[in-house]
Amino acid sequence: MSDNEYDVIVVGAGNAAMSAAFSAHEHGSKVVMLESADEDEAGGNSRYTAGALRFAHNGLDDVAALVDLTDEEKENNDFGTYTTDQFFDDMFRVTQYRTDPELCEILVTRSNETMHWMREQGMRFMPMYGRQAFEVDGKMKFWGGLVLEAWGGGPGIWEMQSKIAKDKDIPILYEHRVINLLYDDEKVYGVKVKHKGTVTEMRANSVVLACGGFEANSDWRTRYMGPGWDLVKVRGTRHNMGAGIKMALDIGAMPYGNWSGGHAVGWDLNAPEFGDLAVGDNFQKHSYPLGIMVNAKGERFVDEGADFRNYTYAKYGKEILNQPAQFAWQIFDQKVTKLLRDEYRIKQMTKVTSDTLEGLVEQLEGVDAAACLKTLNEYNDAVMDDVRFNPAVLDGRGTNGLDVPKTNWANKLDEPPYEAYAITCGITFTFGGLRIDGEGRVLDTDLQSIPGLHAAGELVGGLFYFNYAGGTGLMNGSVFGRIAGATAAGVRRNA
Repeated sequence: MSDNEYDVIVVGAGNAAMSAAFSAHEHGSKVVMLESADEDEAGGNSRYTAGALRFAHNGLDDVAALVDLTDEEKENNDFGTYTTDQFFDDMFRVTQYRTDPELCEILVTRSNETMHWMREQGMRFMPMYGRQAFEVDGKMKFWGGLVLEAWGGGPGIWEMQSKIAKDKDIPILYEHRVINLLYDDEKVYGVKVKHKGTVTEMRANSVVLACGGFEANSDWRTRYMGPGWDLVKVRGTRHNMGAGIKMALDIGAMPYGNWSGGHAVGWDLNAPEFGDLAVGDNFQKHSYPLGIMVNAKGERFVDEGADFRNYTYAKYGKEILNQPAQFAWQIFDQKVTKLLRDEYRIKQMTKVTSDTLEGLVEQLEGVDAAACLKTLNEYNDAVMDDVRFNPAVLDGRGTNGLDVPKTNWANKLDEPPYEAYAITCGITFTFGGLRIDGEGRVLDTDLQSIPGLHAAGELVGGLFYFNYAGGTGLMNGSVFGRIAGATAAGVRRNA
């Protein structure tokens, strides 16, 4: 083979792409990865994540099979269980039963084995103490179906996977933007690539598209998601412009999924336009279940305690976007500040403090201070003090008589100093994309597979609708990246 001929070309270099490349290599293929970013920005959205991975497990023994736990950790941690039935229930519930049944079943039932496969490849994991556990009765109790993260979070994923690729002699070609698929009206046989102004062709028996959704494309966001989505911050890479989706649609691929939806969260009001690798995911502000949120009118607009953060954060970004001037403030008192996630302790954030509620509301820029103070007082009067506060369970400590209730974790704002954080909407990834089958093959508008074309990760549609369960994205990329890579390698063997 020449330098421009391979068995499998993988477009992208994030977690889904890496999983596809490792899998194809494992099955004997000559693989190359094409990354549009330079090395400093490479790694896709995966590099900007916290590294959480949602997988089914039956408790301590399953967790201990994936991470090295000391006897003390085994004794002092309550990992609970997260069975396949619980995983299915969460997927059905958060997507309003829209998730593709076949893809969902594959994701859930292969999640645990995929974690072991990733570990065999050289990935390492650790318990999510800082983000997914609270100390309750002397033990760290994990909640919301998440227990493990990649070692070092998103940057750790890139560091580990790029090293694994190097050890496997899988080249990653940076600043190689794929602009078209090579397609003879029957089969995909390679890609057209632009590198430093020069366009060349690279041929292969199979191509795996794993280069993200269209969240960085303000035109597409507005076109498919609606007015206002051009105004959001982008949490991750600026390179996810929907190119992989477009080139597949251009040869007849079937669009699929929730094109008007996406994973969008509360993000610092003054964060940059795109993600900043120096800050990573710390512009997010996800401890809102412990406090309250108010908009420019000084009103609460969501039930902050409707469910565990994992099951509400990816849809509440849209709710923030829908508020006047697209912003909100999160408010906490000293009863809970020690429980706030580490992202509330960085320098790059928009924060005000005061020893009185009257002084606090006057500092909330853009907010009707009088109306806000009324809201805070009404909220304090409505808190159910007789119910025990427990942040590790759905504690039922709510409010009475409010138009917008708080269902769990309601505490009076009465212990100064008070803290408030300004947020807007930050988009993570888009839900619409390409239709694939259970083998990772891209389907055309006749629902027939397009020979030689496979896909994995965020550009696959059909799994997520309306909302999202935290940690499912990386798991999705790993499961279907592994499958797509193996199927692409099989095309070579059967050619």
